Amino acid sequence: MPQSLFWTRTDTAGAEHVVLDSRQGLAARGVALAVDPIPYTCRYQLTVGQDWSATRLEAEAEGAGWSRSVRLERTGNGWRVRTGEQGDLDATLRAAGHAPAGLPGTDDPGRLADALDLDLGGSPLFNTLPVRRLGLSRAPADQARRVTVAWVLVPSLAVVPAEQVYTSLGPGRVRFASDTFTADLDVDPDGFVVRYPGLAERVDPR
Repeated sequence: MPQSLFWTRTDTAGAEHVVLDSRQGLAARGVALAVDPIPYTCRYQLTVGQDWSATRLEAEAEGAGWSRSVRLERTGNGWRVRTGEQGDLDATLRAAGHAPAGLPGTDDPGRLADALDLDLGGSPLFNTLPVRRLGLSRAPADQARRVTVAWVLVPSLAVVPAEQVYTSLGPGRVRFASDTFTADLDVDPDGFVVRYPGLAERVDPR
């Protein structure tokens, strides 16, 4: 993997490190960790085609007394979703005063059929997928594109469809919106997030 990116979380204590190769689509291996809503580590492997449509994600989340995994693979007519679980994440969440997370994955993969992109909760890397696929980092200002993503919640690894809107704001700036949430992202010439207000900032080698 010829490239390495590192972000620190600005919304909570945490960080993400990923090694990747973006010369022909994207192949990436990353690890993210945070203390909210409970301390967890999430490791993932991501594969994206040359057209920057996502094709595969394997993610594993782990904390005290529990671990979960999910694998998403694109098929001819949607996504295949497989999961695994050990321990009791819901019990850990309840003990910390949080609502239970439910099961990992999805009981209806057909709901994800329209998703060309994946989004791993709390990870600034995954914003790059629609940015690159749609060419937004270099697009003229005020071009808005609506996308459907398979959103993988962390740490539960539940998978839900989500509608998101990406709007180019001129070179190096992209507005991200989902429901009532909006953030103006700073991205580098390759579409990777440099600053995600309220979530993360990239730390580059000096």
